[in-house]
Amino acid sequence: MKILLQKMLRIVIYIFAMIGFILICAFVISETGLTNKIGITDTEYDYFNKSRILQDQKNFVWINTEEYLSLKESLKKEKNTLNRVEGETDIKSRLVLSILFVEQMRLFNSDRELFKKAFEPLKILGVQSQFSWGVLGLKQETLIKIENNLKDSNSPFYLGKDYEKVLDYGANTTNSTDEQRFNRVTDEHNQYYSYLYTSIYIKQIENQWKNAGFDISDRPEILATLYNIGFANSKPNANPQAGGSEIDIGTEKYSFGRLAYEFYYSDELL
Repeated sequence: MKILLQKMLRIVIYIFAMIGFILICAFVISETGLTNKIGITDTEYDYFNKSRILQDQKNFVWINTEEYLSLKESLKKEKNTLNRVEGETDIKSRLVLSILFVEQMRLFNSDRELFKKAFEPLKILGVQSQFSWGVLGLKQETLIKIENNLKDSNSPFYLGKDYEKVLDYGANTTNSTDEQRFNRVTDEHNQYYSYLYTSIYIKQIENQWKNAGFDISDRPEILATLYNIGFANSKPNANPQAGGSEIDIGTEKYSFGRLAYEFYYSDELL
């Protein structure tokens, strides 16, 4: 009996050790981005021309894919929430929608089985809840940085006193701030906070660049790229380049920024 108990105890220890190892690996992957595809930079400068996009949009690779045709129905349902956030932040809902489009197309194309089983038949948005959260793939550290920037008057991302309390948490709750943050962004039935965090992120980036002497408010490809690559890689300069994560759609390889740009200036869901 004693030997049996020792064996069972050893097995339990091994199980907990394995769980610990898996959790550590997950943390390292999340913090270092080991699962991310290598980012790319678009070198075709003349591609980012509004008139050219409007002329060529019938040839967009993504426009007739089953992923987009399914996503299109889901995106129509988001109009009121997107417009509400635009009214609160002055960030164009079209820009947030373009980034949302890219995040969802990336998700649909990276997990075809899940797309076929859930997203396509139900016409719903994909809500992530592991390494990235919500319909816009926001990382926990990014959410925390967005919140902190609202309070730090010395930050180049600071938006002023009018925005300091926009993301404050209620005091009367039994949930921790981390739990509330997670619940905000991963709510499958209400995307308000996902859009609000994203809009504030964009506004903070615009503010950083404007304070440095560069206005990128009319550059959706740059703002989408900066959303994708994060605060640490937002370095104001006179010649910003579109790029970001590489996304495969059919036989075409897109950068995050280029795909957002195509959608932004297309006639889709105007």
